This record gives sequence, C-alpha cells and structure tokens, in this order.
Amino acid sequence: MPQQLQGLILPIGFFVLLYFMMIRPQKKKEQQIREMRDALRVGDQVVTIGGIYGKILKVKEDVITIEVGSAKTKLEMTKWSIGSVVSKNELKDNKDEEVKTEDDKE
Repeated sequence: MPQQLQGLILPIGFFVLLYFMMIRPQKKKEQQIREMRDALRVGDQVVTIGGIYGKILKVKEDVITIEVGSAKTKLEMTKWSIGSVVSKNELKDNKDEEVKTEDDKE
C-alpha cells in the first residue's frame, strides 16, 4: 500500500504546481476583465480589442454604443469586445505628452 501512495505523490504534486502556476492566475485575470466590463458606464473612454478608441454613449445588457472619431460615428458593440477602460486623466496626460514632443521638435 505505501508503494502505491508513493507512486501517486509525484503526479499529484505536479498537478498542484500546475494549478498554482497556470490555471489560478488565468482565472483571476478573467475575473478582473469580467468585473471591468460589468462596470462600464456612460461617458467612459474605452479601447476595444481591435484598438478603436471611443466614448460610451449607451449601455444595455450585452450591447454598448460608442462614439468614435472627430465625425462622432456611433458604433454598436458587444461588451466582450471592450479591451480596457482609459481614464480621462490618462487621455489628457497622453495629449499633453504629444504636445510637448511637438514643441520639442520646433
């Protein structure tokens, strides 16, 4: 009997290690993304998984409407297509950095 248990210790130990190194962090990341998408609100600046920047105009259960570009084009998308939320402060900081680099060139 003890020899059979010794034979199971290595595979069980390997599975535990695999769980803590790969499976658990992936589930945690998926949970954070799910919470971010559930917290979307009108007025949030977002980036889609395709790289489109826009402002949320309307939020429904699974569908959101975003406004993109200077022509204020409206696009309807599903919530799962949102990659990240960009805070307004970050957008202003990025624009300030762009202006500074343009000033440096002159």
